Amino acid sequence: MAELFDVISAFGFVAHSYAELPTTHRSTSVRRPLITDAMKRLSDYITLIRDWMANNRLKLNEDKTQVIWLGTRQQLSKITAQSPTLPNATVLFTNNVNDLGVLLGSQLTMADHISALSRSCFFQLRQLRSIKQSLKLEATKTLVHAFISSRLDYCNSVLAGVSGQLLHRLQLIQNAAARLVTGVWKYERMTPVLRSLHWLPVRQRITFKTAVIMFKCFHGQAPLYLTDLCRPIMYGPISSDAEHRHLRSASTRRLIVPRTKTSYGDCSFSVHGPSVWNSLPNDFRLSDMSLKTFRSKLKAFLFGH
Repeated sequence: MAELFDVISAFGFVAHSYAELPTTHRSTSVRRPLITDAMKRLSDYITLIRDWMANNRLKLNEDKTQVIWLGTRQQLSKITAQSPTLPNATVLFTNNVNDLGVLLGSQLTMADHISALSRSCFFQLRQLRSIKQSLKLEATKTLVHAFISSRLDYCNSVLAGVSGQLLHRLQLIQNAAARLVTGVWKYERMTPVLRSLHWLPVRQRITFKTAVIMFKCFHGQAPLYLTDLCRPIMYGPISSDAEHRHLRSASTRRLIVPRTKTSYGDCSFSVHGPSVWNSLPNDFRLSDMSLKTFRSKLKAFLFGH
C-alpha cells in the first residue's frame, strides 16, 4: 500500500491511513467553478485509485466508499454538486462518516458521534444493571471500565472544544456508570462520588488525554505528524523588554500557540495541544519524569482544578 500514497499525492490529495483504511481530503472554495473542478478531480481520482488497485490485484469496494463535504453551515448551503459518478457505480455523499470508530459530521460538531456513543453506553449500562446483583464490587468496576470508560476515553482528544451541552451528555453517561458502581441515589451530588472512585470528570479526561499526547511529543514517543505541530518558543532578534519575557518562556519549554480566526482552528491539535501544555505547572514541563509519573501527577493536578 506504500505506493498508493505517492499516487494520491500526485493527484493533489492528502492521505492518511490506518492499516487498510485510507482516508483522503482536499480543500476547495465553495464558488461554483471551483466546486465543479473539485468534483471532476474527485471522480478522476477515485477512478485512478480503482485502476491502480486493480493493477496490483486489489479491489476498491465502491459501495463502501464514502464522500463527505466538511465546512460551516453557510458554506455547505452553497454546495449544489451532484454525487460523483464512476464507470461502475455512483459514490453518494453522506452527512457523516465513520473513521476508525469516530463518527464525523459535515460540520465537525461531533454531535453525531456523541449521540451514537450515548446510545451505545446506555445500552451497555442497562445490560450491566440486570446482572449487578450477581457481581462483586470489583467485578462491577471492571465491567464498567471495559464497556463504558473505554468508550468515553476512546479518541476523546478529538472532543476538545465541543459545546458544553455535548460535554454534559457525556457527563451524564459517566454519572450513570458511577451510580451503577456505588449504588447512590439518583439525585445525589456526583462530584464527591466521582472523586471517591478516583474518576476524572469528562472535561478533565479530555484534557488529560491531550496532555499525555503532548508529553509523548516532547519525549519522542508520538508520531512525527503530531510532534511537528509542537513548536517550542525559541530565541530570536527581539527588543530588550520582549527579550526577557521571550527567554523566560523558552526556558520553561512553552510552545507557540498559532493564531486562528475560527472555532474550527481553536479545536485543532496544533492549537489546543500547545494551549493545554502551556497551562500545566512549570515542573510538569521541565522535569525528565517517566510517563507513569507524569500521568499520576497530572491526574492529581486535574482533580484540584
